[in-house]
Amino acid sequence: MRHKPIQGACWMILAGSVFAIINTSLQYVGIEYAINSSSSVLFQYGIALLFFLPLMRKDAIKNAFESEFRLLHILRVLLSVIGIQLWTWALAYPVPIWQGIALLMTSPLFATIGSGLILKESVHITRWMATIVGFIGAMIILKPWSDTFYWASLLPVGAALFWASASLLTKFTVSQDSPITIVFYLLALMLPFNLILGLPQLTLPDVWQPWFLLIFIGALTAFAQWTVAKAYAVADASFVQPFDTLKLPFNILAGYIVFQWIPPGTLWLGSLLIVGSVLFVTEYENKHSLIEKLWKKYKFKRH
Repeated sequence: MRHKPIQGACWMILAGSVFAIINTSLQYVGIEYAINSSSSVLFQYGIALLFFLPLMRKDAIKNAFESEFRLLHILRVLLSVIGIQLWTWALAYPVPIWQGIALLMTSPLFATIGSGLILKESVHITRWMATIVGFIGAMIILKPWSDTFYWASLLPVGAALFWASASLLTKFTVSQDSPITIVFYLLALMLPFNLILGLPQLTLPDVWQPWFLLIFIGALTAFAQWTVAKAYAVADASFVQPFDTLKLPFNILAGYIVFQWIPPGTLWLGSLLIVGSVLFVTEYENKHSLIEKLWKKYKFKRH
């Protein structure tokens, strides 16, 4: 694959802006039309699958079914489903979008913990320190010591934990499966999980406006997942990942436009610590990976 950094950055920035529209629209549907989170997720990803299937070629579907990681995909999607349910529940509660997104950005920090404790990867002390700083930022945003703290604020943190677990499994699948295959498994396998969770408390809108919004959200979800896959397909993951942090200002802007939510000053301090730690961990991993490649190349030449 030829590394195209500008294209990769543009696709990731586009994905962040589209997800901001999705998140705000989901929150609007929950608040204005009292559609519960399980129903919203069922409609969102069911419609997204219908929009995504035409984008796949026949050989892409065949390759997906022949994947050697089918069981891992099932587990990965199950973890993703739980994360999405927690996230949509937070939006429906509602947790302010600026707070939810800032806390959601702790996901790479959970991935660092999982890499060291579960995958037994070598995690340098500087990465552990950066991770601790990031979680201090999350505590500043949460303010669990404050009288204004409420339990629903923990839902985005739970979503970040499950999405981080899913991303650890993705490390195995991306070694052989294409981004299109990974997105296909996500959307296709989410449907039965979402049916199990959504049907018992299914809420059907009784007016046309929320139906229009749900179809709109589903179409955007398919497009957003495709843009993320496209970003990773044209550029190195370590390069495009930092651009994902731009979703925070996009979501803050969308939340202000729709709900007139103005973040408090503590958000900026907490977000600065979270974003800074995530960027540091990403840059550290990028340099560490480069050093390893150069060392292996040097050893190969010597032998």
